[in-house]
Amino acid sequence: MPFARPSLPNLIDRIRTDIETRLPGTDPRLRRSILGAVGRAVAGEMHGLYGFLDWMSRQIIPDTAEGAILERHADWWRVTRNPAAPATGSVSFTGSDGAIIPAGTTVQRSDGAEYTTDAEATIDSGTATAGVTASTAGQDGNAVAGVSLQLTSPISGVQSSATVTSGGLTGGADEEDDDALRERLRQRVQQPPQGGAVTDYEQWALEVEGVTRVWVMPLWNGSSTVGVYFTRDDDAEIIPDAAEVQAVQDYIDARRPVTADVTAYAPTEAPQDMIIQLAPNDSTTQAAVEADLSDLFRREANVEDGNGSGTILVSHIREAISIATGETDHVLVSPTDDITLNPGELATLGAITWQAIP
Repeated sequence: MPFARPSLPNLIDRIRTDIETRLPGTDPRLRRSILGAVGRAVAGEMHGLYGFLDWMSRQIIPDTAEGAILERHADWWRVTRNPAAPATGSVSFTGSDGAIIPAGTTVQRSDGAEYTTDAEATIDSGTATAGVTASTAGQDGNAVAGVSLQLTSPISGVQSSATVTSGGLTGGADEEDDDALRERLRQRVQQPPQGGAVTDYEQWALEVEGVTRVWVMPLWNGSSTVGVYFTRDDDAEIIPDAAEVQAVQDYIDARRPVTADVTAYAPTEAPQDMIIQLAPNDSTTQAAVEADLSDLFRREANVEDGNGSGTILVSHIREAISIATGETDHVLVSPTDDITLNPGELATLGAITWQAIP
């Protein structure tokens, strides 16, 4: 039978009963009783100790451990928490030819996020492109192409405004949270390394900052080949760019068996547009349905391997709509059949057209 932590009122009542038993004639239940006040104080301390014991009991096993204690469990298996990673990319400056932008020059986004140039750049034909790295690691450093940045200190011959180039600033990732670390630890314990098994490639890819889901395709390009597809679901764009694919490729290349020909891939996104008749057809219910559909695609969408692995059942789509908070009725006008894909594609939730039920 599991241990039940006593509540504070139960502890107060226990102590009052003990006092009455050992000191007959006293009445610790009186509002202004000295013994009653002492009993409540002792009960408060005991409640805190019980709370600490309850917390300690959850740290004993990795399933419920958290924070630094979880890291110690993981470290025993040589699994370490993925650190936050800074966003990187290129920025375009304008100015007078010959003007120099020193390495370490700081530019700032309108919300205060700062970036520093990686190397010296010189204005030529009115422009110069410089690689930059976010000063603070994390997803907040990512930025789309065209975002304006400002020099924090003026440079002679260089315009104060700079622009993020095509491709944007990407690769920024937050520190791995407890749930993700716990899942990788579970995989390491339950699926130990086997010198090139499918689970080995999954774990290697997940050790790269920002990677959230991985699909391993044995013999993807022929004998001795392995295809590794992955996504970055916590980024603004879940499909990785070329630099993020290369980061996973490099990481796996340093660990793969020497005889394996491994290639990392970004899935081909296949957005699935939908037409839904909804009751009630209001913004609150629409948001709830969209959230449940997004969760469905996160759970069930897989990269198509040519054998139907990427199929999403239309019945599951209807179910996700039905369980949304506030939904009383709906008609899924489109799609009408199961979602099927081409090899290498990954289904994502596209645009939803909302309609009232006639």
